[in-house]
Parts: sequence; C-alpha cells; structure tokens
Amino acid sequence: MSRLRTHRARPPVALALPALLAVAFLLMPLLGILARTQWGEVGSHLTSPGVVQALKLSLLVSLWALGLSLLLGVPLAWLLARVEFKGKALVRSLVLLPMVLPPTVGGVALLLGFGRRGLLGPWLEGTFGITLPFHTSGAVVAATFVAMPFLVISLEGALGGLKPSYEETAASLGSTPVRVFFTVTLPMVAPGLIAGAALTWARALGEFGATITFAGNLPGTTQTLPLQVYLLLQDEPEAATSVSLLLLAIAMAVLIGLRGRWTGTPAARKAAGPSAVAEEPPAPAGPTRPVDTAVPAAGSGSPGACDAVPFPATEGGRWPLHAVVTGFNELTLDAAPGTTIAVVGENGAGKTTLLRALLGLTPRAHARLRLGDTDVTALPPHKRQVAWVPQDGALFPHLSALSNTAYGLRARRVPRARARAEAQAWLDRLGVGHLAHRKPAELSGGQAQRVALARALAARPWLLLLDEPLAALDQTTRAHVRHTLRTHLAGFGGVCLIVTHDPVEALSLADRVLVLADGRTLQDAPPAEVTRHPRSPWVARMLGRNAWPGTASADGLVLAGGGRLVVAEALPEGAPALAIIAPEAVSVHRDRPGGSPRNVWPGTVREITSVGSRMRVLVGSTKAPDLVAEITPEAAAELGVVDGAEVWTSVKATEVTLVRL
Repeated sequence: MSRLRTHRARPPVALALPALLAVAFLLMPLLGILARTQWGEVGSHLTSPGVVQALKLSLLVSLWALGLSLLLGVPLAWLLARVEFKGKALVRSLVLLPMVLPPTVGGVALLLGFGRRGLLGPWLEGTFGITLPFHTSGAVVAATFVAMPFLVISLEGALGGLKPSYEETAASLGSTPVRVFFTVTLPMVAPGLIAGAALTWARALGEFGATITFAGNLPGTTQTLPLQVYLLLQDEPEAATSVSLLLLAIAMAVLIGLRGRWTGTPAARKAAGPSAVAEEPPAPAGPTRPVDTAVPAAGSGSPGACDAVPFPATEGGRWPLHAVVTGFNELTLDAAPGTTIAVVGENGAGKTTLLRALLGLTPRAHARLRLGDTDVTALPPHKRQVAWVPQDGALFPHLSALSNTAYGLRARRVPRARARAEAQAWLDRLGVGHLAHRKPAELSGGQAQRVALARALAARPWLLLLDEPLAALDQTTRAHVRHTLRTHLAGFGGVCLIVTHDPVEALSLADRVLVLADGRTLQDAPPAEVTRHPRSPWVARMLGRNAWPGTASADGLVLAGGGRLVVAEALPEGAPALAIIAPEAVSVHRDRPGGSPRNVWPGTVREITSVGSRMRVLVGSTKAPDLVAEITPEAAAELGVVDGAEVWTSVKATEVTLVRL
C-alpha cells in the first residue's frame, strides 16, 4: 500500500529570502558567543567568588520580582480581561510601557518616583524607614518594573481565551467570586500563568539598565549577574563571555520549555482515545443507597445542609417564582412550586437572555426576582440559589466528574465526605456513576451533559435553569435522562425553566410552554393548549405542523403571501390569524384531483425526509406557502414522489384550524 504524501506549497522567494536573512541575523550573535567561549575555562569562570555572589543575588532578586509580579500582576490581568471600565486603554498602555521604554529611562523614572527626592521616596523613608535606591530592594523594584508586563500580557491573553460560562456556572452553583477565581479561573489558565511567570522570571534575571540606574552597582547588594558581565567585559572578556553563555542558556531553556505558550494559549491536550469518549450505556443497576436518604431535598435541615441555605426556606422548602423582566426581555413570570416551564422560540427570541437575567449575569435585561418570600434581586449570582446548565455544559476540565458534581455543595460548605456521597448518588441517578473519576476530556458529549445536569441538581437550587440540557444526547440516552429529569422535577420544590427546541421535551417535561418572540411573551399556556392552538408559526412548525399567517375573511383566510385558504369555521373578518394544518391532513396527487375541492395547489417536491414508518414531503408552490405532507412509502412509490417531481396538494376545509393572534 503506497503511503500518501502531503505536498506543501513552496513559499515565494521574495518572502523566503528575507525570512532566512532575519534568522541568520538573529542567530549570528548567538554563534559569536559559542565561537568565542573558552570551553576549558568555563568552569573556573563560573565558580569565581564574584560570579557566584552575583548569581545568588540575581536569583534572589528575580524570585522576589516574580513574587511581586504574581501578587500585583495576576489581579491586574484579570481586571483587564474581565472588567470594562473607563480608561482601560490607558491602563493597558501603562502595562506595556516598561516593555518599550529604554531601561535607563525606566531607572530614571524609578528614581524620580521612589528615590529619596522622588514623589514617594521621602514618605517611604520617613514613615517606614525604607530606602529603595542603592539597596537590594531597589534592584527588586527595578526588576519587577520591567518584568511584570510579561506576566500581565500572557495571563490576560489566557483569560481572554477562557469562556466566561465556566465562571458564571461556578457562581450559579453558589461559589463566591474569590472562590471562583482560585478554584476555576486560575486552574484553567494555568498554562498561560506558568508561561507568563517563566518569562517574568527570565526577564528579571537578565535586567540591567533600570537596575544600574536606580539601584547602582554595589557588590553583594545590587550587583546582579548582568552587571557582573558588564564589569568583566572591561577586565576579563573571556570570563564575561562564559557568564553571558550561562544567561543565554537559561533564557533558551525557558523558551524551549514553554514551547511557544508565552502568548497565553494553552498547549493542545492529547485527544482522548476512542475507548475513553465513546458513548456508553448506563452502568448496570447495582445495590445503592436509597435516593431519599442519599440526596436530601434543599432546605430539609439535614446535617451539613443548614449552612448551605443563605436565607430561610418558605412553605417547608417550596419556592414559588415571581419575576418581572425588563430590558431586551419584557415579561412577567409567576409560577407555583414544582412548576416546569419550557421556554421556546426562534433564535434570537431572548430565551438565553431570560435565563441570564434571572441569574443576574447580563446587562441586556434586568429581573426583579422573588423566590418564595425572599426578594433576591439585589443579591449576587452566587447567593441567589439559582443553578443553571448552559448549552455547552461548562464542566470544569481540571476536575473529575465527581468533583464537578460536588462543586456546588462544597461551595455551600457541605462537608467534603457528604458532598462527594451526594454527588455520587446524583451521578448514579443519571447513569454515569461509573464515570465518576474521569475528567471531562475523557467523556463523550452525552456523558458530559449528564454530569452537568447532575451537578446542577446536586446544588440544591431553588430555581433551576436548563439551557437545552439534552441537546448533546443521542435518542436512547435522551429518553433515559428525560425520564430521570421528569422524576426529579415531579418532587422539586422550586421552579424549573427549560430552554428547548425539541417538542418532545417541551410537551413531556413542562407544565407550561412559554413562547418568546423578540423578548416578549407570545404565548404562555399548558402544552396541550399550545399543541392545539399554537400562536407562533415557528412553534407550529416545531410541533411538526404547517402554519400559514394571514387575515380572516368571510370564508377563511387571506394569506400573507397572497392566495386564499377556505376553512370550515371562520373567525371575525379582519382578525389576524394563523392557519394550522397537520401534515397527515395534506393529500398528495399526481394529477389535479377531481370534483370541486377549493384548497388545491400545484407544486414541486423540494425535500423528502423519513419520519418513523412514514415520509414527509416538502412541496413548494407559487400559489401558496410551502406545505409539508406526510404519506406512506407505498404512496410515495405509487405517486412517483422524488425530488423535483411535479405534484398537486389538497387540504379539506374541515382539516384547517384557525388560531386568532
């Protein structure tokens, strides 16, 4: 079997030649050091007392500079990446300034700021007795000044590439902003942080100009290794070359170790093997603890749970919902405890914005929210007792499935052992208990979504928000998880909102269906009512029905796109209405049907899909809107229904339902 070869396009000479010259230009000084180094004398040069003393001082100064950079630079990078404020561009320019400022100018600026005659120096000396110039602490300040920007820029890039949904989900599980930062944000941007720290340390180790200007060149006090090289060049150039080689080796080791990650982009993780991510059936049921004792209800007063609830429960652990949403969304929501509301609508209708408003996570909409007898409007997300599952699940990649599920409980001070036991019980409920110790990267999409569901349910929320929670599951797994979710929601003491595009989920899980259009309520009714009388063409089509908008006339409907539709029961003339036609009520004919049917249109077959044991045929016509018919495969074969075939469609007047809008 011949091996396939990948042919790479040759770069144009006009670009390749200057690029090679640039490489040669950068390589030549390094080759010069290697060529002029007296290799036999390197050991003696590097172990001389002056060099050893300067090396120790350099390590001390660079490590202190790294510590200060981490202490000050990490919060600054987070501020630049996560917070919008006036003057942000100016702050970022100040961060970058030491990178483009001549080092000696930086030293002069430090003298004028922190020197004995500077702006802050006299106060530091008079109040604390601290004198920075010509002191080791001055060398630390100078190294921090020139090196910290490398940490800030690298970490800001990593934070900018981190999806906010991880931090928002952690907040919804009850984690304070500081806890979110240390348990979610920092672990997830660790590659960028490590890369920035390494560059910062290497830059501080090699600092020269600002140090000699601000701190001087005092042996044992401020004479670092780069300053030692400067002195050796005057009297012992061979020793200077050997010490330069040491600094060069350290710098190259840092860059090689980072492998290009100094921009803050984490190195690509190895993809999990097929066996690790293949969808698995639920683990065989085994002896487990009874669910009622393993997972107590929120507010039940069980040991370890009392500290988890930030405000008193009402009605014995039942929390009705009242919300008034303004902004992009304009609506009022009232729901009794135990109510499940399916939120549906077209893309851009405001479904996710509604959930984020209830969480307090978006400026696009504001929700005055009351859960039970408690107004939580003024509370931050982590104190609202509102849990959500975003579309992507947002599992924390550095935690196992078990630790992910226990995260909300631990954030609410549930003891570790109990939190892990409850988390395991929830994973067992959703059929992924045998995957408890796997990381999210080792789970399939369906498995990860079930873990995300378990994490939200385990957090003991008073309001549960699910943004397309079953979208990533296959049909078999979806049915299993839907049944488990329905069982839990039946005994849930709060309110649950589920955003979905799946009619089966909307009809089987929800007590009410909330239809949104442009952020407003178009319909809010029980599933049966929405099924019989959908007030939105989109919802009607989601339910598998044809929906034609128009204006009621004496005998039917004047269609919005032209044409008429005859119906058996007409609405008052002039009323806006929606005609609902079931696909099975549409007849398909090879030729124009005989008799005197009034709802007959010629058309062309545009699409054929299979739905169970039947076929759905989309027919386009110039006389009427597109129409979906449902026929048997036998009828399709007899009629010769194929893409592009010319057919006739007809609908009886008694098969049309008019819904007044």
